[in-house]
Parts: sequence; structure tokens; C-alpha cells
Amino acid sequence: MAGTPLSGAPSAPGRIRRRPPAVLAPVLAPVLATLGFLAAACGTGPGSSPAAESGATSAVTSTGPSSGSSLAVPSAAVTGTPAPSPALATSSGSPLVAGRYQPLWPFADETQVRDWQRSYRAGGHQPWHLDAGQTALAFTQGYLGFKGIDQLVDSTVDGAHARVSVGIRGEGGGRPGIASVIHLVRFGTGGDAPWEVVGTDDTTLSLTTPRYGSSVSSPVKVGGRITGVDESVRVQARGVGGTGPLGERCCVSAGGENRPWSTTLDFRAAPGRTVTIVASTGGHIADVERFAVTGVRTAPR
Repeated sequence: MAGTPLSGAPSAPGRIRRRPPAVLAPVLAPVLATLGFLAAACGTGPGSSPAAESGATSAVTSTGPSSGSSLAVPSAAVTGTPAPSPALATSSGSPLVAGRYQPLWPFADETQVRDWQRSYRAGGHQPWHLDAGQTALAFTQGYLGFKGIDQLVDSTVDGAHARVSVGIRGEGGGRPGIASVIHLVRFGTGGDAPWEVVGTDDTTLSLTTPRYGSSVSSPVKVGGRITGVDESVRVQARGVGGTGPLGERCCVSAGGENRPWSTTLDFRAAPGRTVTIVASTGGHIADVERFAVTGVRTAPR
């Protein structure tokens, strides 16, 4: 079951201290450089993926890349205009993480996981995949493109699950504001099973439609609930291996106390693929201040 600690797994990040950007920058730079960026519903709330079962909480370790490391992730020629992607159209291996979660990033399936494990075992390639915090920040800044969210606020590990809070710098040097709590799960088998983003734990911005793991086609209705004042919600669809959105809708005016918001999103992706839908809002003190993601599958033709 999801949440059972993997046998022989290396020590995983538990609750950690917030690291300032000056410390994170040299660590994340080689990760984001390969992604094209140099120096984003699960659990208990109205989140974007299924709740996880509990396990034993682990202590923190850092297994991410040094400043000399490099990153290579599955890539595809997907740009800002929605278009089919060959990399999104073909993959093999198990389509789910731990039998129940959508694989959002960085791996599309277990075949890609095993390919990385072979390269890691042979030469220590891309060790950042074993660090939940670095994986979450790379997902946020490199994959989603939210470069202003550069704070690792908190991280906990519970068996094969990790929750990483990422955020923006606090005003006047205060405590960072949490933009999202990212849920990651160990993908594959073995002591070097890497971390995979599978969703977010949502609070004041939720993404509840479409339902996590559901089969969708374009256009798709997207919605959730939000608390805030003068909010403007941007919605995108993204796929593993892509360098830009498969579809985008901006923007939806929203606000109030736990008020519903909704829109429709046009996107283009091959049938049977996992698609990440992301909703974000900001504009008060930063371009993006909060975001939520969910994972769905494109309907077969």
C-alpha cells in the first residue's frame, strides 16, 4: 500500500530547516539549467490527489546535487501553443505511482525510472532525484515555471511519502509565505527509488474539478475553491517531457471566503497520457503566490 516504507531506502528528508536562497541557488542551479531555467490534493484537505496512508517518519538527509552536478530529464518539443508531443504520446511501464497516484513529474512511468536507476547505479547520475525538497523546487521553478517561488519552507517524510512546502520570500525578511504543499511518492522499487510529484495538499486555493485520476478530453471544466481578495486564477495543462503548457486560460476573477471558482480549459495532448492541471494566483506581492495541481488522464479516442 502507498505509505509503506520502501525496503532498503536511503534516509529520506524529514522535517528540515528552511534554507535561504543563497544556499539553495548553487544547489538548484544545475538542476534548473537543464530545464531551461537558471537562477510547482492529496492528503487531508480538499486536495488534488488521494490521501496517503501513514508510516514511520524518517530523519532528514540531503542527497541532492552539488554545484557540479547536471540534470537530464525526459524532454519533448512542446511549446506555449497547445500541440501534440511525441514524447507524451509514447511511453511504457506502469502508468501509476504505488498503484494509485498519477505520475506528474519528473518521470512518466517506471520504464523511465529504471533507466535513471541504471545510470545512477553506474555513475551516480542525477542524485537530486533522491531528495524530495530539491525535486519539489525543481518541479515548481523548472517545470511549472514559477521562478519566484524559491523557498523551501518545510519538508516531512512519512514512509514512502513526502510533503514539501515551497514558498516566496517574506516581506521585510519575514517568514516565507507558503505557496503550495507538494506531495511526492517514491516511484519504483529498490533503495534508490526516486521521488515523484503526484499532487498537492490544498487549503486556501483548491483544484477539485476535474477529479484526480479521471479521464478527460478537451475542453475540460476546471474549478475549485479560493479564499482571498481580488484574486486572478490562471489555469494551465502540462505534460511530462514538455517545456511549455499544452493549454492555458487566463484569467478567472475570484475572491471571498472559501468561494467557488471555475472555468473551461482547451488543451491538446495524445490520448491516454497523464496531464497535470495547475491553477495559480498572485499579483499582490509576487506574480505567483499560491498554486495547486491535480493529475488526470486524457481520454482514449
